[in-house]
Amino acid sequence: MSDVKSIVQINESEVKNHLSEMVRTTVEDTLNTMLDQEADKICGAKRYERSEGRKDTRAGSYGRKLQTKAGEVNLKVPRLRKLPFESMIIERYRRREASVEEALIEMYLAGVSVRRVEDITEALWGTKVSAGTVSKLNQKIYGRIETWLERPISGTYSYVYLDGIWMKRSWGGEVRNVSILVAIGVDADGYREVLGAAEGAKEDFESWRKFVTSLKSRGLSGVELFISDKCLGLTQAIGACFPEARWQRCTVHFYRNVFSVVPKGRVKEVAAMLKAVHASEDLEAADAKAKEIISKLEDMRLPKAASCVREGINETFSYYHFPREHWTRIKTNNMLERVMREIRRRTR
Repeated sequence: MSDVKSIVQINESEVKNHLSEMVRTTVEDTLNTMLDQEADKICGAKRYERSEGRKDTRAGSYGRKLQTKAGEVNLKVPRLRKLPFESMIIERYRRREASVEEALIEMYLAGVSVRRVEDITEALWGTKVSAGTVSKLNQKIYGRIETWLERPISGTYSYVYLDGIWMKRSWGGEVRNVSILVAIGVDADGYREVLGAAEGAKEDFESWRKFVTSLKSRGLSGVELFISDKCLGLTQAIGACFPEARWQRCTVHFYRNVFSVVPKGRVKEVAAMLKAVHASEDLEAADAKAKEIISKLEDMRLPKAASCVREGINETFSYYHFPREHWTRIKTNNMLERVMREIRRRTR
């Protein structure tokens, strides 16, 4: 018995490959048979059959590959002399081909690396999609991106949030810092929408002016309040393009500016004081509270913090001119923080 065991050996990989090939061949033969039957039905007769009800005749065939769960199969698609050959098999192939392409593009845009895309496609469809194929597919979306960037802006947006983020970009063989400028608007129904994004050489007046001007030329209107950090070029651009709109300085960024001149051990105390200002019931109360805080900071021997609050606190009060239920959302540009984190993640 031991001699028999030593003689009988099974190569599992060869058996699996043999079975896979058998299944693939069976699927290929079945699909080609179905194509022939569809062609016979359209023609009204089988190949070489004489029939009074015949509507068309064959004109050969052409090859086409199809990805299936059993592997790649070779189809022989019939040609007809007069009528178009429309096959459900081919239609399903087209739908699958389109869905696969869309899935690859979605994976890439979601931040999945090209190498990981190759591994995923091999696991799902049994065929590894090359990096070159992924790159070619992504070329298809560039036109759609340009269309989106230049699309007309319809409707009115009462609130617009603006911010920029610094990124590194390879340009002409060298890496340079560029800024990505982003705008989010809130429409009349309270829904948020990314209105636009643009690349600027830096966050200066000229870059922001071009970006804000492009938003206006695309149809941005009805803006009552812009919310942003205090970037000199940005505030100047807003004033030049939308002089009738108010500007709200982000309270969170303002706090950070104050904290930068406060000792670490006293940051929590100063933070509580500043939050008390923006918790006031109206503009008059907030202004009175701010004056009280400035005096207190001076008594605490924090002259730089007192000066910072004195010079900038009024820029954070614009939200008091709008409905109370909107105050929490419009006194900071935190709405853009999530978008900026996503831009950085996907770029990485």
